[in-house]
Amino acid sequence: MALEAGTETAAPASRPSSTRWSGMALMVGSGLSNQVGASVAALALPVLGPVGVVAVRQWVAAAVLLSAGRPRLRSFSAAQWRPVLGLAVVFATMNLTLYAAIGRIGLGLAVTLEFLGPLAVALASSRRRTDLVCALAAAAAVAILARPQPSTDYLGIGLALVAAVCWGCYVLLNRTVGERLPGLQGSAAAAAVSGVLYLPVGVAVLWLHRPTAGALLCAFAAGVLSSAVPFLADLLALRRVPAHFFGIFMSVNPVFAALIGMVVLDQRLDAASWLAIAMIVTANAAAVAPRR
Repeated sequence: MALEAGTETAAPASRPSSTRWSGMALMVGSGLSNQVGASVAALALPVLGPVGVVAVRQWVAAAVLLSAGRPRLRSFSAAQWRPVLGLAVVFATMNLTLYAAIGRIGLGLAVTLEFLGPLAVALASSRRRTDLVCALAAAAAVAILARPQPSTDYLGIGLALVAAVCWGCYVLLNRTVGERLPGLQGSAAAAAVSGVLYLPVGVAVLWLHRPTAGALLCAFAAGVLSSAVPFLADLLALRRVPAHFFGIFMSVNPVFAALIGMVVLDQRLDAASWLAIAMIVTANAAAVAPRR
């Protein structure tokens, strides 16, 4: 996902326009890198399967975040370890269910449904009438995406919704981790634990399904493009743009995913699916917009 830590302070609104434009460029680069990484991972799915691809991605993410956060694991208290371990399980489950969903229903629809997680968190704490409209729009969009058809993959939709629940839990747990641990230590520790959790099963999968060099390269590239690049780009972007603007801009990721899925993976969506994506993107942008 985008920024793993979520603890950086956003730029004040008085930044010069040149700085704001550079922040926007970084956000575009982050979103494109994240979704290109997911599409590259999809190319490795037939060889490595979701578990093999996610294992490699988690190992790459752990290496990146450990080098950036440098957590002092021995000094963590029990109260600090509890949310970190919860976050590690969320990391492991979220990426596995998302990649499994991508393999079944395509990149655009899987990422769009996953975005319901942070949208639900944003709506749950609000009492605005606008947010009720957002919730109804999101529910209608899910109904459109899950409408009965001969080609409807309900398991794939279910996996994407599990990933959405995990992303919502990630948002909540990350707040707690940020409160209890300084800087990036909590996210780095969670990524490391998640990587360790994938060691036995990942090694077993890679041993039983001997990977090709191309599949391993795709999985490694997915880890870099979907973890390392977005992490650094988001970190720099949050120093240049306000936090609410960052949140609104993140809503375009489902659109990026659908377009990249069409170009890279030849996954084409019908008009109704595009309508559902637009509804969820609009609902998410409205939900994170500043209160007036």
